[in-house]
Amino acid sequence: MRRWFSDYLDLFAACGRGERDTASLLEYYAVPLLITTDDGFFGLTTDDQVVAAVQPQIDGMRAADFDHSDVVDSEVTVLNSTSTLYRATFSRQRRDGGEIGRFTATYLVTDGPEGRRISVLAVHSPQAG
Repeated sequence: MRRWFSDYLDLFAACGRGERDTASLLEYYAVPLLITTDDGFFGLTTDDQVVAAVQPQIDGMRAADFDHSDVVDSEVTVLNSTSTLYRATFSRQRRDGGEIGRFTATYLVTDGPEGRRISVLAVHSPQAG
């Protein structure tokens, strides 16, 4: 699971640097995809909705001169033979080595007919970090 997630982070970073198209993340996101943040809960039921939901984040990373994300802390919890929780705190880094910001998220990764996919992305409140 950690290697799969590392591959996802590499692709996400490539998108954030402008080297890959945001739609390439569909290799890792399930459709439907559920996202929950302090701003609300979103059930995304099409590829276009998933890409549209992620695009503003990618645009912000590109504007901030993003380079990569460091995993500060992570935990993997196997729920059953088809589902795993991956919880991590990330530090987003600029090309100059400065930190853009930190956040904690929990991902429900499921293993279905198309392989492993992120089915739920839950971004933690800063105080719940």
